[in-house]
Amino acid sequence: MLAAWLCCFPLGAGAQSTRATVLLDGRVLFVVGDAAGQPARARARAIEERLGALLEAPSRQRSVSVLPASSPPGSYLVTVAGRPIVTVGIEDAEDAGLPARDLARQWAGIIERALARGAERRASAGSRFVTEVQSSIETAFARLLESAVVVIPRALAAILVLFAFWMLARLVRWTMRRVFRQFLSDLTAENLIKQVGYYAVWALGLMVAAGAFGIEPEDVATGLGLTSIALGFALKDILSNFVSGLLILILRPFQLGDQIIIGETEGSVERIELRATLIRTYDGRVVSVPNAETFTSRVTNNTASPVRRAALRIYMDYDTELPRCCAVLLEAAATVDEVLPEPAPAVRVLQFEKDAVVLELRFWTDSRRSDFVATASRVRLAAIDQLRAAGIPLPSPTLSVELVPPASAKPAARGG
Repeated sequence: MLAAWLCCFPLGAGAQSTRATVLLDGRVLFVVGDAAGQPARARARAIEERLGALLEAPSRQRSVSVLPASSPPGSYLVTVAGRPIVTVGIEDAEDAGLPARDLARQWAGIIERALARGAERRASAGSRFVTEVQSSIETAFARLLESAVVVIPRALAAILVLFAFWMLARLVRWTMRRVFRQFLSDLTAENLIKQVGYYAVWALGLMVAAGAFGIEPEDVATGLGLTSIALGFALKDILSNFVSGLLILILRPFQLGDQIIIGETEGSVERIELRATLIRTYDGRVVSVPNAETFTSRVTNNTASPVRRAALRIYMDYDTELPRCCAVLLEAAATVDEVLPEPAPAVRVLQFEKDAVVLELRFWTDSRRSDFVATASRVRLAAIDQLRAAGIPLPSPTLSVELVPPASAKPAARGG
């Protein structure tokens, strides 16, 4: 799929080689450039096909001639047995530093010798087979080398550009972090600006690297247009996570450091990236939740408010004096420093069980889990101590054993 996608991005004028070699039997004859709107590579392939057709012909008549071409003006035509092979134009002459006529004669001599050598190598059926195989192999390696000479320098240049922009993106992110820490206290807004700046530099780097490789920006746009449907299906999840990450950073349903619940994951928000939200659970593990799932799921933010209500259930016997018990429980909650006086603690009769009355002690404390759990534990300990000090018995499970007397045995029959 990657190869098919890359094929949709044609190389621009800077990436296509303006010169190409003409090969025959795997040997270089001469080098041609662009002419009459025809790219150099296509022009070289056309010349090779014409020469190959001459070698396939059974005729031994392969006389090479140089004639003035009808167009463009000042150009010369190299023919073999009356068949046009190549037109030597003014651009070719300027590249070679020779008059067009002299360059045409030079190419004509090269073609004549190459055809003679090729015909000699195909004198018999066996030699023809060997020559064709050898020519195919040599031509393939020559093409590979020709492509490597063009592509490898551009690939190295693109890699160097990407490395430079990677360093620049890291520098921009570090600089923004140092600057925003001085003037901006909102970590979520700081994270949004840093990530947008970081990826903006990367996007610019990719465009410059594409130019260094020879891909024009308009060609990139054209390729993206041609492959938009395929990319939409292939990168659906990635794009969904990316857009969801931007929306989370902009709408901010939670911030860095908030303690949230997403599905079965509960913990502190450690980092909000454009792909996923990192949550550190209370046992120290880090869970990466995709932003698309985070944005569309029900999220419980335990620390959206600085305070949070806790509720403890206390089971009391039915013979307990409930008003006095409630007063003791409120006094126990008041002895814990972390319990907030406002809103004030309250005790409610929650429900009746078979063996006990269920009371619920409600109080407010810090919403962070560490403080919330610790305060609830202190309130439990204080409630037990106060109930014992007040002489109110705590319910305890009892086991009742009922002894059933055995059935009386029938008296034995007595004999007379």
